[in-house]
Amino acid sequence: MLTMNYTYRIYPNVVQQTELRSWLETCRGVYNYALRELKDWIASRKCSVDRCSLEKEYIIPADKPFPSHRQQNNLPKAKKQFPHLGKVHSQVLQTTIRRLHDTWEVFQKRGHGFPRFKKFGQFKSFVFPQFKHNPINGFTIKLPKIGEVPINLHRPIPNGFKVKQVRVLSRVRGTQWYVVVTIESDISVPDAPVRGRAIGIDLGLERFLTASDGSFQERPKFFKSMQRKLKLLQRRAARKQKGSQNWEKAQVEVARMHHRIANRRKDFHLKTAHQLCDQAQTIFAEDLNVTGLTRAMLRKDCVDAAFGQFLSLTEWVCSKRGVYFAKVNPNGTSQTCPNCLATVSKGLEVREHHCPECGYRTHRDRAAAEMVLDRGLENLVSQGLWGTETACQVGLSGVYDLDKSRGARIPNREVGKPAL
Repeated sequence: MLTMNYTYRIYPNVVQQTELRSWLETCRGVYNYALRELKDWIASRKCSVDRCSLEKEYIIPADKPFPSHRQQNNLPKAKKQFPHLGKVHSQVLQTTIRRLHDTWEVFQKRGHGFPRFKKFGQFKSFVFPQFKHNPINGFTIKLPKIGEVPINLHRPIPNGFKVKQVRVLSRVRGTQWYVVVTIESDISVPDAPVRGRAIGIDLGLERFLTASDGSFQERPKFFKSMQRKLKLLQRRAARKQKGSQNWEKAQVEVARMHHRIANRRKDFHLKTAHQLCDQAQTIFAEDLNVTGLTRAMLRKDCVDAAFGQFLSLTEWVCSKRGVYFAKVNPNGTSQTCPNCLATVSKGLEVREHHCPECGYRTHRDRAAAEMVLDRGLENLVSQGLWGTETACQVGLSGVYDLDKSRGARIPNREVGKPAL
């Protein structure tokens, strides 16, 4: 079973936009009400059986079960008490309850991230979970109880796929609308094999990406390049009377600028990932601690570079194009000589790798990328995905042709190679 998501821009009219915003607020109320029941049930079980709390008491029967997905069964009764719930599609409200409990299950697994109440404007999507027929007809999409909405179908649905569900998204404070169409097909796609040209990549702030073959990609500063204009828009918004129409217009301008920055960053990440897939059929990258980078001294630059998003998009592009992608341990890649594996300690201000043991000299980021490639090949050998019948020296190319040799890589580069 192959499942993919296609995102399209839709253009609802004024009446449809008003209805969509009303649906979002109704779903937000259902979500918060279900979360309130869940938190009350948990709070009623905090005290011991033989005593009561001196602060407050939750009058909930002891035999009442945990409010799980069965909260969906209370929706028909709630519609009689709150008639405005009947204006929203029933399955949309059901998926809202499931969304809460999916968040609860994730919290149970990882131990943090307890579900929170949604404030006004924080609930930005809802889902139509199933369709009997294809809702897309030409350049319109038919949403239940909403009607036909114009859609920018920039790429058609592939043959053999059927629409499984549609998620409606609100962006830029409800001024832009998108749909995420989930499509399925009864085919199985095997994992990408280990083959062809292999490279390692190193991510950084001086250069966004450096490959083991010496190629590199400069880092565009998306946020910093637009920070001056964004600051001006935020200052204008702060001077407006909160809640007024001019204040709302100013907030829309700020949100539109953030949306533009995010779109430019994602476009750069996708194009860079496709360029890597054009260069090699096996790619190794560092398994970075993205959360730790966003809390360090250079957190603004790391957030602007969005290394986590790039790695996720690269993995998705590789799976789509049949390229093998794997992550390796990043510890010490920039402090180890890829030629002789000696430890070469250096600070961040040192941008050249010069090994005192073997004399190997190159750019710091390229040496780290070569170490990433070495570790990736070692992992392939240990996992049995690549044979060890013969060994091959790579020289100074920093790449490896896995189709021409089936051996483990031996670091043995020339000495005195000038830096990039």
